[in-house]
Amino acid sequence: MSLVRTEGEVFAINDICSHANVSLSEGEVENCHIECWLHGSSFDLRTGKPDCLPATQPVPVYPVKIEGDDVLVSVTQES
Repeated sequence: MSLVRTEGEVFAINDICSHANVSLSEGEVENCHIECWLHGSSFDLRTGKPDCLPATQPVPVYPVKIEGDDVLVSVTQES
């Protein structure tokens, strides 16, 4: 699982690309999307759904709650 802070929010997403089985945390983040560094698939950090090919399957995302300085992540998948 990777935590990503962007656009003033914190997101939790599975760290493995659904297309290439590589770490998404090594990719670029822009506008609530993370791009796989290997083949360029992009995933929405809010839903885990792919935005472009070659990925066609979503990656799991997890609910995040901020309490003071703590970032709490539920291990139950949202999608």
